Amino acid sequence: MAREQPYHSNGLNDLKWNKQMDTPRQTYTLKEATRKMERYCAYQERCHQEVAKKLAGMNMIPQAIDQIMTHLIKNDFLNEERFARGYARGKFHQKNWGKRRIVMELKRRQLSRFNIQNALRELDKEPYEEVLHKLAVRKLGQISERSILKKKRKLADYLLYRGWEPELVYDKVRELVP
Repeated sequence: MAREQPYHSNGLNDLKWNKQMDTPRQTYTLKEATRKMERYCAYQERCHQEVAKKLAGMNMIPQAIDQIMTHLIKNDFLNEERFARGYARGKFHQKNWGKRRIVMELKRRQLSRFNIQNALRELDKEPYEEVLHKLAVRKLGQISERSILKKKRKLADYLLYRGWEPELVYDKVRELVP
């Protein structure tokens, strides 16, 4: 038996019935969705994939998604190069990620190779190596293994998981754990 749309006496004519959750679901006009996405993109940098996913979640049709995305790009609300550079800086400084992890996450967001390379140029060599050293020293102090081999392995695994390049990791492990 098909369920009828509920009557909304409060004037909410823009609600449709959500069959999965038995709750009303809001729909948006092109202008409303555009304004919502402008605020969404102004709050923090976003990649195209995030915005397209958000629009699809708002049940916008593909032509509307394309039109809104074009508007956001033309009006500089959406810029993947700016996103990639900010993402790389932020993850490096806040989460101490290495270049490999940053590249992997940017690829997951379907950014171009050009934008990824530009983002990596934001990471200067000297501070990059300082962060690796501080991270390695801090982690080494937390490892309570008596065996030198196990200690080296745990330190290397931790740094590799964080996305640091293997050659830098193994050099740092040899330097810190004789």
